[in-house]
Formats: sequence, structure tokens, C-alpha cells
Amino acid sequence: QLQLVESGGGLVQAGGSLRLSCAASGRTFSSYAVGWFRQAPGKEREFVAAVSWSGANTYYADSVKDRFTISRDNPKNTVYLQMASLKPDDTGVYYCNAKRMSRDYWGQGTQVTVFS
Repeated sequence: QLQLVESGGGLVQAGGSLRLSCAASGRTFSSYAVGWFRQAPGKEREFVAAVSWSGANTYYADSVKDRFTISRDNPKNTVYLQMASLKPDDTGVYYCNAKRMSRDYWGQGTQVTVFS
């Protein structure tokens, strides 16, 4: 069983930066692939970025490539999403997801609001 807690969201001007954190409880977190997803008002949840269990492989949505960086610190049971050059379209609730085989866990989300 994992519990995921996101933090680091907030209100930021376009062009600014934020770093989101996803902190996990549970000794097996380092064996999970972890992804970030976001959901804007009135829209479906969409994939943002993901990192493999080791951190060796990362994946990004085209819309955030070259602006966002996902990383993980397994000894700290934490995954980060560094967001730069933020745009109003990046506004939404950001969710952390941990997945391994049939196990799938979600956090409660953290709000990111980008104003122009």
C-alpha cells in the first residue's frame, strides 16, 4: 500500500517556475514507475511526465517537453516535477501516480494556476 502526497503548487505568473513534489509512504516506492498528470477545469486528466523506477528513463507530453523535468530521489521516497516557462495552459490540478504491475495509486493533487 502506498500513500502519495503532492505539494508545491501555487499561483505563478506566466514565464515563471514551480517545483512539485510527490512524497510517498511505503518501503516499496522505489520499485514503482511514477507519473504526473494534470486536469484543467472542464477537461479530462492528461499525462504530463513519467519516470521509471530507477530514474533512468523519462517520458514527457509534447506540450511540456523542454520545459518540465521529472526526477526522483528514491532514498527520500520523492518524485519531483520541475516546471519552467509556465504558460496559462499549464493551469490545473496536478496529480502524482505510482504504478507497478496491477497496483496503481494516486495522490489528492496540488493546484497550479498560471496567470498572464
